[in-house]
Amino acid sequence: MTEPRKLDGRSQDVTALKRIELKQLFPGVVTEIVNDNGELVQAVDFERLKAELGSFTELFERRRERYGMEWPGKSDSLKVLQERSLATLKPCREESVNFDTTENLFIEGDNLEVLKLLQKSYHGQVKMIYIDPPYNTGNEFIYPDNFSESLDTYLSYAGLLDDQGRRIESNKNSRDGGRFHTKWLNMMYPRLYLARNLLRDDGVIFISIDDNELSNLRKLCDEVFGEENFVANIIWQKKYAVSNDDPGIAAMHDYILVYQKTVAFARLLLPRTKKQLNRYQNLDNDPRGLWSSDNYVSNKSNVERPTLWYPIKHPRTGEDVWPEKDAVWRYSKENNEIMVAENRLYWGPDQSYAKPRLKRFLSEIQDGVVPSTWWPFTEVGHNDEGQKETGKLLGKKIFSTPKPVRLIKKILAISASKNDIILDFFSGSCATAHAVLDLNSADSGNRKFIMVQLPEPCDEKSEAAKAGYKTIADIGKERIRRLIKQIKDKNLQDAEKDKRENPLFHQEVDSVPSVASVVQKQDLGFKVLKLDKSNFKVWQPLPADASEAQIKEALQGHLFHIDETATSESILYEILLKAGYMPSTRMEVLALAGKTVYSIAGGALFICLEDEITRGLIDAVAERLPQQFICLDRGFKGNDQLKANTVQTFSALNESKDKETRIIFRTV
Repeated sequence: MTEPRKLDGRSQDVTALKRIELKQLFPGVVTEIVNDNGELVQAVDFERLKAELGSFTELFERRRERYGMEWPGKSDSLKVLQERSLATLKPCREESVNFDTTENLFIEGDNLEVLKLLQKSYHGQVKMIYIDPPYNTGNEFIYPDNFSESLDTYLSYAGLLDDQGRRIESNKNSRDGGRFHTKWLNMMYPRLYLARNLLRDDGVIFISIDDNELSNLRKLCDEVFGEENFVANIIWQKKYAVSNDDPGIAAMHDYILVYQKTVAFARLLLPRTKKQLNRYQNLDNDPRGLWSSDNYVSNKSNVERPTLWYPIKHPRTGEDVWPEKDAVWRYSKENNEIMVAENRLYWGPDQSYAKPRLKRFLSEIQDGVVPSTWWPFTEVGHNDEGQKETGKLLGKKIFSTPKPVRLIKKILAISASKNDIILDFFSGSCATAHAVLDLNSADSGNRKFIMVQLPEPCDEKSEAAKAGYKTIADIGKERIRRLIKQIKDKNLQDAEKDKRENPLFHQEVDSVPSVASVVQKQDLGFKVLKLDKSNFKVWQPLPADASEAQIKEALQGHLFHIDETATSESILYEILLKAGYMPSTRMEVLALAGKTVYSIAGGALFICLEDEITRGLIDAVAERLPQQFICLDRGFKGNDQLKANTVQTFSALNESKDKETRIIFRTV
């Protein structure tokens, strides 16, 4: 190109910007077509866009040939992810640790329904997602057998609903079945779609997989996250020895696909190992500190780089030193003189080297190591190591395929900082939670985890069942409990040791922290929540031919819209979740006008579950100026005047406020 690029004298292409924004919001709607000139161009698939917005046109339903990934059931799985969940997450104090103070969550339930419930409170909040989904190896994997009844299917499966006929299938997904890949794709597609919504703009997802679904997962992620957001395909060496009874070529590795949500993601550097740091010494007492030596020659020949073919004077002998003809110097003659002047050449002990080496100072290079796509077991562990880790905490062979904690730690090291939220919605034995707690303990971090696991029953003949574990979820919860105890015990021992060694230990000095305060700095707890039906009754449409008795029964069942068995805490957490607040949000119990009011997030949300609302309560709440106030509709006891006055009270307060700061008043 000999001519400079012409300045575009036109104004900004607004539609082009909108197309870019649309692609960021809906990566799957951008496809490739051939235009009228026969050119391959990017275009918006408007029928697909309508479908993603909930409008399924006849054209979208019946078409077949187009560029993109298609499989039987894809439209159904797109529909099911758009169905709004009526479920809730009920708190379970007795299975939790430090329930009232922890920000870590363990959610027991079908992850598709759970991901829907997390959309409001965690939308754009998660920094890193790691999942280890079923590999589709021909063995059984669990999935809902009816797209339209996922909640009831789950409740029946979990023993929370007496529903004859509905169940979650445990399928032998063999290659002999014509839907070998389809079942797996229908299971993964809606979950990945919803997971993307939870990621921050600088967020990233890591997905473990093997050869059976690698190609399909890559295409699926290209559609969900956008092909341009592919980051890497990591190869993890999962075994250290070949199985002698392997009938084919033994698989020694698995893959970890990495996709960012947007280009805002920036991978972090790995810390240098002791072995890497030991390479840096200061053999000549250079004031710039530690350094290591590197080749001063390149891989170019004197024909390719003639300006790098010149002699360097040896400082001891005074002779000219020439590089090899096929390995000339790294720097030009001018730059070499700068290197000499800055004492950056090392000629060995007593200047005994025939050729110089380049001094690279630790203080001048980036603070860490660039990660690669090759992860050997020597660095991140292998399958057997994962087994030994769970065996040490829980007993041998309690869980069949746990990932080694070192593997998850490396993922965390390059993707998440000390205060980030980490999600794993195929959590299994909870190796991810283990890695988060270990890292927090090591670097005083405040990473938060969210583990999601289906309460899949343990095989009656398994070691887990023999050890008393009923479900996979039980295994994960117990692993976290035991790890927390182990960390607490170690922290206590270390704190007491530090206290004894402190010279002020035997004196009563306020500046010396207590052992308990040192131990309590880390969040060593987790809150157990369980997927269940809503605490608020949902009206189910009656068939057109419903009898008078059926209508009467349905109406009587809704005289009270709150489930009679619902606890105040369960109702509180459902309101919290559906108002867009995290279940881990700190709350305070207040007494206002003689009533109990829950203050959420420092007073941003007030919730009152009292059966009687009074004018004094309304005035007291209004005086606190929360962003939202939610109470039970039945608390007004049919007093429409009081309800109208309450609306008027908050409306009057809102008159002088901007739209963003107005108080929202709601009843449930």
